[in-house]
Amino acid sequence: MIRSLTLIALWGVLLSHVALAPTATFAEDPPPLALLDIFELESAHDPQISPDGSTVVYVRHFFDIDDDRTHTRLWSIDVASGRHRPLLGEAHTSSPRWSPQGDRIAYLLDGQINVIHLDGERASIVVTHTAEHPGDIAWSPDGTQIAFFESVPAEPESWGTIPSPPKGAKWAEKATVIDRLVYRRDGGGYVEGGHRHLFVVPADGGTARQLTTGDFNHSGPPSWSVDGATIFVSANRNDDWEYQTNESEIWAVTVIDGSMRQVSDRRGPDQNPLVSPDGTWLALRGHDDAPFGYRQDQVTIVKLDGTGGRVLAADFDRSIDQMEWSEDSGGLYVRYDDRGDTKIGFLSLAGDPPRTVMGGVGGTTLGRPYSSGSFSVSKEGSLAVTLGSATRPSDVALVSSSGLLSIQLTELNEDLLLHRSLGRVEEIKTPSSFDGREVHGWVVYPPSFDPQKKYPLILEIHGGPFANYGGRFSAEMQLYAAAGNVVLYVNPRGSTSYGEEFANLIHHAYPGNDYDDLMSCVDAVIAKGCIDTSHLFVTGGSGGGVLTAWIVGKTERFRAAVVAKPVINWASFVLTADFSLYFTKYWFPAPPWEIPEHYWARSPLSLVGNVVTPTMLLTGEEDYRTPISETEQYYQALKLRKIDTAMVRIPGAGHGITARPSNLVRKVAYVLGWFDKHSEVP
Repeated sequence: MIRSLTLIALWGVLLSHVALAPTATFAEDPPPLALLDIFELESAHDPQISPDGSTVVYVRHFFDIDDDRTHTRLWSIDVASGRHRPLLGEAHTSSPRWSPQGDRIAYLLDGQINVIHLDGERASIVVTHTAEHPGDIAWSPDGTQIAFFESVPAEPESWGTIPSPPKGAKWAEKATVIDRLVYRRDGGGYVEGGHRHLFVVPADGGTARQLTTGDFNHSGPPSWSVDGATIFVSANRNDDWEYQTNESEIWAVTVIDGSMRQVSDRRGPDQNPLVSPDGTWLALRGHDDAPFGYRQDQVTIVKLDGTGGRVLAADFDRSIDQMEWSEDSGGLYVRYDDRGDTKIGFLSLAGDPPRTVMGGVGGTTLGRPYSSGSFSVSKEGSLAVTLGSATRPSDVALVSSSGLLSIQLTELNEDLLLHRSLGRVEEIKTPSSFDGREVHGWVVYPPSFDPQKKYPLILEIHGGPFANYGGRFSAEMQLYAAAGNVVLYVNPRGSTSYGEEFANLIHHAYPGNDYDDLMSCVDAVIAKGCIDTSHLFVTGGSGGGVLTAWIVGKTERFRAAVVAKPVINWASFVLTADFSLYFTKYWFPAPPWEIPEHYWARSPLSLVGNVVTPTMLLTGEEDYRTPISETEQYYQALKLRKIDTAMVRIPGAGHGITARPSNLVRKVAYVLGWFDKHSEVP
């Protein structure tokens, strides 16, 4: 039960929210989702509940059709009355964080920390005036200071003396000197010199003070000790840190002078430090490093001096992605994925597996149905969560600590989706033809589905490969179904949320038998009797692009394919991607010059001589994760073989092609257009 509300009061809250679910009658079925409807979709992110549980503040994401961007605003919800209103008028606000006293909210606006005072006229002040952009806000226990991280620039090293041009001369731009191992990141461009450090600033504004130093990066979020004297952070402060891609420790930073003490010490990443409310324990997420493509994060608790460490629920075969202490310090609420469903559970200090509080968390990835979502916990024991479903993006919900009482506080998309016919989403489970393992997937039917008719089938494959799809909202899947297709999406071996062993079935063998998993699911849907087997199509992005290219090299059963942002040649990929060290160390047994045959055997390019399927390629021109040179290799190879192909290049886009809503529209339109072009019988 939510302890901040009596049962009678809670029932009143529930009744007050009944109006959020309007009913409507239609003379005929409403129209299906259309491409321009994408601009009307909204989603709730980062819900933060006040310490007393009375108010929830969240980040509302929406699209602007004129500037083609995602905008964010902070909205607040009074839990008792259901009153829902903007907290601030400014756009581009994010990361709300309540002060421990519940009287102020810190947030980010235009790259700076602001604080709004909730008493009186709700005055807002700018707290930081820094050259770089702060992040990871954390209040001190007494509410007088705010800790944050910020990049501190460094001057790049140069060699030789370059003479200056004569007055008025127009020389070429200066050369860019690069000497870092990771010199560019997808979505961030080329990495400028500098390191991420911990700062504190007075909560009423003033001079920000840098606490950590050195040529190292520090991360968090930062966590204060109960007495406010120490802040715990994660960092790899080893001299060879650039070559230790999966290594970090927890450090205690003294606020008064910045002195540092190492708390944890194991081979592997220790991150997300979190001090218990009673000041006894420090929780952290991480795992023991091993040369596998996938490792699951566990929760470890230690004393603040680093002693007495133990893993909680060591045999729990799921990865923990978020954690928050209960107010009594008796355990942690945790978020994890289980069989394509994102859940919140309670992990007690006794070490038992998490007690499930709720499922259905997420819905913040509007394009494809990936794992997502977050939560926060009040001192009174209630949780604010992002709640989604297969037919709705994320809303805000209030949930009791037991999970027995749940109230949906918003319905952001009823103004649109109540007036659209969406495809029904059905769960399927199929044994793999390779080894009989169960493969989990979902089928989306056209909105006006008639089981007596035959429909084209689109197989849509997720990326990662260490990721998962689920019964979550997906604009892309719904739009494919709205065009008259049955859509199949699957979690083949290598997918997360089914345990570490299942994910690592593709270790040093990807792509491989995940092909058999996918084909088994295609056959299972065909067996339902509603598929036109002469009109099978396949598409996927990133890891799904790898598998799509692999599939058309293995079979001719698909009429057309769209390969989005793929890896085509593993040897060239690991030497041009933004995280070369990680890929060569964890995805392969050795670098490509030592075992070139291993890289080639797993490359879709090795099968290009088999391809007869018309294949479109689609990639962002600024993709640094799976660089567009991969796409260009495959396009040129297909052209040399005179295979029907096209290359769609998205200007200004990185690996997240659909970061701008118009590119999500374009992606769906190009995929459907390519399939339509090849639907006619020759």
